Formats: sequence, structure tokens, C-alpha cells
Amino acid sequence: MYKFEVYKDKAGEFRFRFKAPNGESMFASEGYKAKASALSAIESIKKNSSGAEVVDTTKAEA
Repeated sequence: MYKFEVYKDKAGEFRFRFKAPNGESMFASEGYKAKASALSAIESIKKNSSGAEVVDTTKAEA
């Protein structure tokens, strides 16, 4: 099961990572001073990402 994992970094800021069912971290957040801000960011991603566009800025390979 995919999951968001909230943790505190060495600087004392709250961060989260999104983990795949195999335990691999797929992406991580920036640091937040307040835990509520990190949780709010997670909720925003969950709410707004289903229709997210994929933009490929790499050059097309021939």
C-alpha cells in the first residue's frame, strides 16, 4: 500500500515522504516549521493530484 510518512529532520523541521508498497521512497517534501503545515500539504496533494499534467522538459531523442 502506498503511504505518506511524516517525520522530523535533523534541523527539527517536519517533512514527509511518499513511499511505494515495497518501502521505496518515491518523493520527499520540503521542510515545514509546523506539523500541521506538512499534513496540509499532504491533503493538498491527495485532493489536487488526480488530474495533474505531466510536462516533459527534456529534449526528444531521435
